[in-house]
Amino acid sequence: MGDLTQENVRSLPLVSIITVVYNNVQYIKDSIQSVLSQDYARLEYIVIDGGSNDGTVEIIEEYRDYISVFISEPDKGLYDALNKGIKNATGDVIGILHSDDLFCNENVVSATIQRMLDTGSEICFSDLV
Repeated sequence: MGDLTQENVRSLPLVSIITVVYNNVQYIKDSIQSVLSQDYARLEYIVIDGGSNDGTVEIIEEYRDYISVFISEPDKGLYDALNKGIKNATGDVIGILHSDDLFCNENVVSATIQRMLDTGSEICFSDLV
């Protein structure tokens, strides 16, 4: 997105990335690190945990300072958890990265937002690799 001044950063859309998780101690750390490695300047990160009891919460807590919203409580499944995340999101754009998924590189969000801005798109989706 080029050289960004503080004023330019404030003009970028805020992107809320939501990760929902339940008992996924094996992959949650990689998913969190994938979000935190993004080079996009205006990210809000929301993690919704369904009340994990396998060590997942402890890993999430290691990154608590970098997570905007963290809720850990029982829910009624994936879509209930996603809706909690959406209700807590304040971004102009909402993205979802599941707890066992990764962005393929550090500029996925910035490239996606730039493409959305260039084309006037209001929605986008991607395939999985």
